[in-house]
Amino acid sequence: MRRVIQVLFVLIIIVLGYLIVESIMEPIRFNQEVEVREQATINRLIDIREAQKAYKDVYKYYTSSFDTLISFVDTGSFIVVKADGDIPEDWLDEMGFDKARKKALDEGVISRENIHVPVLDSLFHQGFATDSLRFVPFTEGVMFTMSSGELLTTSNLTVQVVEVYALYDDLLNGMDGQLIANYKDERMKIVGFEGVKFGSMEEGTLTGNWE
Repeated sequence: MRRVIQVLFVLIIIVLGYLIVESIMEPIRFNQEVEVREQATINRLIDIREAQKAYKDVYKYYTSSFDTLISFVDTGSFIVVKADGDIPEDWLDEMGFDKARKKALDEGVISRENIHVPVLDSLFHQGFATDSLRFVPFTEGVMFTMSSGELLTTSNLTVQVVEVYALYDDLLNGMDGQLIANYKDERMKIVGFEGVKFGSMEEGTLTGNWE
């Protein structure tokens, strides 16, 4: 009988030890997984931001459509000015940059040529899956929320604005519900948003809330 009690006591100690270790390790594993998922999402948002900046450079506004943005990345191009030749230093000293450049162009000392460079080659590596831009990593096909428009500033200036985000409810789906709730509360206190995003529909910024 005593031996049975001893065995049960050992088993209870083992179980309690396991539970204690798990209570310590579960938040650690949660934080590690959050870091992996957040970083992948941030990387994707940075790609979207670069594509949006390129789109605005060409069309002077942002787009709220992933179909439009992805099509632009796949088929669009930048106009890059290729310069050949150098403006003589004595011309620069004598008449300043603008007049020296005009004289150099007029006399053929320098030349400028507009070259179309594919957006895909400029922004992303070969074989980049452009359609992946729309999807939040570690989700089953959840798309980023993307909005764009115009904003009238207090100085009566019209600026183009864009906002793209993923919510933690989607990004962390499948993980411990209580730990997700705690993390959302923590992030709300720090950045005022329960997710990862860049841009804003209320101010002209492209800053990410991870920056």
